[in-house]
Amino acid sequence: MAAGGGGSGRRRRGALRLLMRVGSVLLTRFPFWHCLSGLLLNAERAEARRKPDIQVPFLYFDMGAAVLCASFMSFGVKRRWFALGAALQLAISTYAAYIGGYAHYGDWLKVRMYSRTIAIIGGLLVLASGAGEIYRQKPRNRSLQSTGQVFIGIYLICVHSKEDRQAYLSGIPGGEIALQLLFVLYGILALSFLSGYYITTAAQILSVILPLVILFIDGNLGYWHDSRRVEFWNQMKLIGQNVGIFGASIILATDG
Repeated sequence: MAAGGGGSGRRRRGALRLLMRVGSVLLTRFPFWHCLSGLLLNAERAEARRKPDIQVPFLYFDMGAAVLCASFMSFGVKRRWFALGAALQLAISTYAAYIGGYAHYGDWLKVRMYSRTIAIIGGLLVLASGAGEIYRQKPRNRSLQSTGQVFIGIYLICVHSKEDRQAYLSGIPGGEIALQLLFVLYGILALSFLSGYYITTAAQILSVILPLVILFIDGNLGYWHDSRRVEFWNQMKLIGQNVGIFGASIILATDG
């Protein structure tokens, strides 16, 4: 019996380590997708004679910094420092785009874009805290992790626009009742992330919800691109952001 219990315990630890690796891969590789989708979005805008959100010289510097941080994170070299650097780079580029005057979006789309960016920054702060490390050599920085969790909680609050509601109504069965229950669940998860209580459980629930959201809500390109006029590669960037947030939730679900 003891041997059997030990074997099941080893399998469980092995499964948790595998999931933790998956979450780390999704989050650390996000800047690569961010740069690729950003370049293709700018190409899409060039055809319509629209300028990038930030000026071109800074755009190249921004993408170079993102690729550098992602490369070192992917190879596990000073991962905490480069995760912090990636969070700082994303925050600076988002602020530059906001004040640059070239980002012309509706208010609902701004909330959708910036809330996901905030959540990605939060996920990178969680990574910078030491969470997700299989062989942790330094103590975890709980203040960084708590800050990252708050940022993810902010993202969970910002999914209640009229456009989001319509997307959920067209993508989930059960109609308005199911939608209200889902939004109540989002609120409970947001409270958990903001307060720091029951983080592991909340992250596990979020890890189950997000793949469905990515497939059936974000993946509804007919709705977002054709009906709401979201640029194709902007929507693909938003999908990539949700994948990165999914990676962060896996890390917290297995090592919260």
